Amino acid sequence: MFDTLLLVVLILMSLSLLACLIRAIVGPDMSDRVVALDTFGLNLIGFIGVIMMVQGTAAYSEVILVIGILAFIGSIALAKFLERGVVIDRDSN
Repeated sequence: MFDTLLLVVLILMSLSLLACLIRAIVGPDMSDRVVALDTFGLNLIGFIGVIMMVQGTAAYSEVILVIGILAFIGSIALAKFLERGVVIDRDSN
């Protein structure tokens, strides 16, 4: 029964990933695209976590950590780019 539930969760999460991808491509505003990409990263972390539960292994835990770190850094960089127009400031104050 638990395996069936995990497969249903994988199907629903894959639909959620597809919806986030569509929003990231079609999104009417740049901020909508940034939020969609951030949500895509979070859904991907959950998707990989469910795959780990289906397979009964902890082999992908490092992958989850790397995706989490990259999603966080990407969200911060995109937000800073939208606010100021540059990611790295070259001020010599």
